[in-house]
Amino acid sequence: MSLKRPAKNQPENFEFNTSSHESAKIMISKYPKGKQQSAVMALLYIAQKQNDNWIPLAAMKYIAKFLDMPYIKVYEVASFYSMYNLSPVGKYFIQVCTTTPCMIRGANKLVEACKEKISKNESELLSDKNCSWMEVECLGACVNAPMMQINDDYYEDLDKEKTLKILDKILKDELPKPGSYRGRINNEPENNRKTLMDFKNA
Repeated sequence: MSLKRPAKNQPENFEFNTSSHESAKIMISKYPKGKQQSAVMALLYIAQKQNDNWIPLAAMKYIAKFLDMPYIKVYEVASFYSMYNLSPVGKYFIQVCTTTPCMIRGANKLVEACKEKISKNESELLSDKNCSWMEVECLGACVNAPMMQINDDYYEDLDKEKTLKILDKILKDELPKPGSYRGRINNEPENNRKTLMDFKNA
């Protein structure tokens, strides 16, 4: 997995718009008085959503003042978690899980597909800024490994061929159907359900 680094080109200023400001105030109100710093993760997410899915350094400094906490502590949180993007990502942001359960079921083939279709390098935008990709830690869908996330949707039970087809649609600015690509419903066994087959509603 590549080291997360802030983008080279940074905006000079950032501040919450009206909607984000209201969301931030609501989030802070959920914590006891004097514990507003606990809302830092939520405010980073709000900033990321406002700023085309990435967090500039100016936003971290703004949040530090907003929560009355050191800037370095905000930066530490933003740079630690893979859900925060420190540089611009594509309209379609592809995150490939390469943690152990996905890795042993072929996540490297999904990475190969991304390198072939998008870029050899992680976090590198295509010229039209249509998409970018990166490896991430566990996304919590281990039962349906290997899998990847595109924006807010999960694509599960993948192999290289299926991943290439998904990426072809993305490159055509089409959003593929999320879910299992082996036809499974949720996390049911691959050979269909084996329990509660005769269950009837009372």
